[in-house]
Amino acid sequence: MIRALRADDHEAWLPLWQAYLAFYEAELPAPVTRTTWERLIDPAEPVHGALAFDAAGQAVGLVQWLFHRSTWSIGDVCYLNDLFVDGSQRGKGLGRELIAHVHADAATRGAPEVYWLTHETNLTAQRLYNAVAERPGFIQYRQLTGE
Repeated sequence: MIRALRADDHEAWLPLWQAYLAFYEAELPAPVTRTTWERLIDPAEPVHGALAFDAAGQAVGLVQWLFHRSTWSIGDVCYLNDLFVDGSQRGKGLGRELIAHVHADAATRGAPEVYWLTHETNLTAQRLYNAVAERPGFIQYRQLTGE
């Protein structure tokens, strides 16, 4: 079962969020995680999240996405920001279902596309992504602002 995040899901969400960050060998300051959570459950924010649950009711996957303006379309586009499935659940189609969940929400809201990034070393995820989406060939560049 996949459903939208609720305010009482923090204890189910946090371990998946932390595992996702660990997967990418990333650390975020506690205020960033707290703010991310607050945005995810605030209906006024353009950021959304959902959890996937196994048959026993354990949260085993998360997906987070946001809508933003684009100079290439009239409607907001959808950026699938984060996708994570617990290692014990990989290979069962859950990642595909989480992507489909975001795609359905984007279609309902009139977004012309859903797009996302992955690390070049994440070959397992790329096999799924190559099966469900096109790879347009763009390369990402980043310049930190020194916040």
